[in-house]
Amino acid sequence: MFDLIFRGANLPDGRKGMDIGIRSGRIAAIEKALEAEAGEVIDATGRLLSPAFCDPHFHMDATLSLGLPRMNVSGTLLEGIALWGELRPTLTREALVERALRYCDLAVSQGLLFIRSHVDTSDPRLVTAEALIEVRERVKPYITLQLVAFPQDGYYRAPEGVRALDRALDMGLDIVGGIPHFERTMEDGRRSLEALCRIAAERGLPVDIHCDETDDPLSRHVETLAAETIRHGLQGRVAGSHLTSMHSMDNYYVSKLIPLIAESQMNAIPNPLINIMLQGRHDTFPKRRGLTRVKEMMAAGVNVSLGQDCTMDPWYSMGSADMVEVAHMAVHVAQMGGIDEKRALFDAITVNSAKTMGIEGYGLAVGCNADLVLLQAADVTEAIRLKPVRLAVVKAGRVISRTPPRISQLFLEGRPGTVDGGRDFIPVAG
Repeated sequence: MFDLIFRGANLPDGRKGMDIGIRSGRIAAIEKALEAEAGEVIDATGRLLSPAFCDPHFHMDATLSLGLPRMNVSGTLLEGIALWGELRPTLTREALVERALRYCDLAVSQGLLFIRSHVDTSDPRLVTAEALIEVRERVKPYITLQLVAFPQDGYYRAPEGVRALDRALDMGLDIVGGIPHFERTMEDGRRSLEALCRIAAERGLPVDIHCDETDDPLSRHVETLAAETIRHGLQGRVAGSHLTSMHSMDNYYVSKLIPLIAESQMNAIPNPLINIMLQGRHDTFPKRRGLTRVKEMMAAGVNVSLGQDCTMDPWYSMGSADMVEVAHMAVHVAQMGGIDEKRALFDAITVNSAKTMGIEGYGLAVGCNADLVLLQAADVTEAIRLKPVRLAVVKAGRVISRTPPRISQLFLEGRPGTVDGGRDFIPVAG
């Protein structure tokens, strides 16, 4: 007897028509024609069942704040930072919690159950840390929320930046963050990485750095981050986020850099939506695409995850908590339209991101936690094309969100649907 069985599901690895039995919050069986009963049975025939989505790079303290205190007219990274600087002194714990919880409800409906959020520590009040720690506890039953102590204005550049980051970690934030390219000098950026990696090593914490989020090909802090990762024995526990300067670097230098990143076992987190929006703003034409070298790093064995970064905040006026939309954009910007390339990008919003975040028990195998999402799509490539409805979202073996199928999408799948008591809607030829 199982608590829940999905019947006839297609899996991301290509297996079709599989039954998945769930018991006590874990996957207990995966086989064809599973002969068993369950408290609930979901007909997943021809639908893709995936591990729940992961977002390894987000800013929950800023989410849903679009228009406060005003709009980002230029649409640039720097105006977004300036706007956040204006908004930050007015932030209250109550408003931060309210917006974050609204976003978490949206995330659940999209099958996004694992989120790593950067938390700005530049305001010594640390109201952002207080609020997000409260949110982390309140959403724990359905979302795993990791919090990064992030000195948005610079570890050394911000007044009290050093002390505020230490205090935030003492309060219980999970990960050491930084932004070396935003320090006053390249040397200060280098020193910040040395200090931040040392702090992480001493505290036994992971590291996640906003690294080289710029079009400047001479912004090469990722090299220092890789070296400090090895120096402090942090292999596998460090992430370099954005890495956009790599799109402008000399190819010879990159031929040295990517093997160094691979040697350090650093995780790379591009953010396709925000990177394509914000980068290349000083270019006329030709205009740079704004995304780091995703294919090349994957080919070198680097664990590449994809982050969403923002939803309706001073930097990005769009966003919907949809990690499949992130992969969809990556297909275009990284020019990864092949079947195997799309599968690799789906991995980048699931298993790769789970590895980056260090999530235990994640996956779609017997013994894994039953944190799953059923999509209105037949396979991974169709999911990325259609950005489909999440028909059911499961946390620890319990369905926590359901969404009806989208009729128009049935046409795109080649499966006419039925509505109005069974009347068929058939696409009209020609």
